[in-house]
Amino acid sequence: MADGNRQHVSQGFGQALDPFTLERARRSDMRAFEVIYGVYGKACYNLAMRILGEPAAAEDIVQDVFLKLMDTIGSYRGDAPFGAWLKRMAANATIDRLRLDRRQGVDDPDALFASMGAADPPADAMVDAWTLLQRLPARARAVIVLHQMEGYTHRELAELFGQTESYSKSVLSRALQRLHATLDEAPSQAGVGTPVIPHV
Repeated sequence: MADGNRQHVSQGFGQALDPFTLERARRSDMRAFEVIYGVYGKACYNLAMRILGEPAAAEDIVQDVFLKLMDTIGSYRGDAPFGAWLKRMAANATIDRLRLDRRQGVDDPDALFASMGAADPPADAMVDAWTLLQRLPARARAVIVLHQMEGYTHRELAELFGQTESYSKSVLSRALQRLHATLDEAPSQAGVGTPVIPHV
């Protein structure tokens, strides 16, 4: 599941931006920014939505990212594909939003999951991956989405969160354990509707 989802989720960011549009954007051409938004806006929204779980917050992230893009596009040197550079900006903005939310400001992985209580079985046997992810703390969702679906390394996650690599590894391990525990409690008739959660 992880490999397939990674390809699907990152497809929008994986699109190439033609050099002519990029050059026009560097000259503050608003139509060029409209083109960039058309190519990557949905991918930015999807990434923020998967982590934050709130449409309004995800829309705010997209707006923040593209406003910042207008100011910083001159710093893009082409060392990485433009989509990857923009994805990093969107991930940073989303993690910054989590840091501002005091409810999500838990730096201890044990404390992050302590308030959740026991894993409850899904009410519907035909549960999907998004439903399961919504049961996790936002920071845990961020680690799973960025590591399992977007291919971020633990070193990159450590930089994003301002933590050590062991922090993201610990959160990932606990999150996957929680997802597996939830699935184990699900009705046996779940069958093909039950998503496959990767092991660490």
